[in-house]
Amino acid sequence: MTGMPQFVAEVDHNEYLPAGGQVVDAILTVTASGPDLRDPAAAPTAAQVIMIDTSGSMAMPPTKLAEAKRATAVAIDTLRDGVAFAVVSGTALARMVYPAQPGMVPANVQTRAAAKAAVAELRADGGTAIGRWLDLANWLFASCPAEVRHAILLTDGRNEHEKPEELRRILAVCEGRFVCDSRGIGSGWVASELRTVASALLGTADGLEHPAQLPAAFQAMTAAAMGKRVADVALRIWTPAGATVRMVKQVFPHVEELTARRSAVSARIGDYPTGAWGAETREYHISVSLEPDAVGEEVLAARVSLISAGQALTERLVLARWTDDTALSTRISPQVAHYTGQAELAAAIQEGLRAREAGDVETATARLGRAVQLAAESGHDETAMLLGRVVDVIDAPTGTVQLKRQVSTMDTELTDVRSVKTVRVKKEQG
Repeated sequence: MTGMPQFVAEVDHNEYLPAGGQVVDAILTVTASGPDLRDPAAAPTAAQVIMIDTSGSMAMPPTKLAEAKRATAVAIDTLRDGVAFAVVSGTALARMVYPAQPGMVPANVQTRAAAKAAVAELRADGGTAIGRWLDLANWLFASCPAEVRHAILLTDGRNEHEKPEELRRILAVCEGRFVCDSRGIGSGWVASELRTVASALLGTADGLEHPAQLPAAFQAMTAAAMGKRVADVALRIWTPAGATVRMVKQVFPHVEELTARRSAVSARIGDYPTGAWGAETREYHISVSLEPDAVGEEVLAARVSLISAGQALTERLVLARWTDDTALSTRISPQVAHYTGQAELAAAIQEGLRAREAGDVETATARLGRAVQLAAESGHDETAMLLGRVVDVIDAPTGTVQLKRQVSTMDTELTDVRSVKTVRVKKEQG
């Protein structure tokens, strides 16, 4: 890869702790930019697998499969010349659509045309076993090494032809091998399944309300993958002796728990995977527990950097100092407060929807009411609109709501799958 984009990191936190205080919470904002991000010659080697659900339900209505074919053709046309690619048809089994034999081919005029012709012949028939589709994708990526490895998975149904533990087993094998964006279409897909796939494989999950939205969605996902310039980036955190990393969580553009994914570099250094980067901004909530020191003392609570191929892309320090000035130690970082609320918002939506499905009206009303309140406080208008599909909002500031009697499955799953999407903190106007 020629040239490296510029990574800039900023830390927002209250470095002052009260006497005896131990916990430091910080928001790390990382922005990647630079001319290399727009130069195809600077791009790393890449591979793309497109997995299309062709189960029987994709024919009901026929527009689902028709638009999925059109979307796949758009994605194929979005690939850069030379990018290795393959198309997989998914039912209760996984089979190659293009190329015909298991493997990947470089994108060019001839292979694009042949792939689109093969996709045009797809028919809907059979069941759904998402893990088997991912298993084939994993094999394909292993057969054709590339720096950036991206997959798209489209389904319209529940993963009903394999056990949940089988999908978890396959995801564990695939983790770290490639990034996968999962999308649902129609009314039969399950938000928690799409989020499980996207979370394990560091991708995104979403649902589409209309089949006609598929081509634009596929084009956007493929273009984003083609825009990645640095592969396999890790968030590296050093802490001093006696300190503990309590939490590492991506909080923008969506909530993703990373704490348990620590890969030890040494006793005091750990790496947390973040996938590939293009021109983008991401934010992380890092929480560290320290051994308390005397009032007036200052320590380095953490050294945070982004690493790729052993090279540091950016680095920031998180400081802590103890004070007996309560005005300083009780000051709340707006960034930390905002993203703590955003994480609570996601949890409230998911818990509320689960309670609603279980028939627990009291819990569902309380949790979804809290979600409405948090969405209003943070200015998360999209989430507020989605919540309005499942509850009648009586008073948003107090979280007073009433469950709607009739809610479509699609509205429920869309609210669920988008629960982890976040908005950045609004900057105060000076």
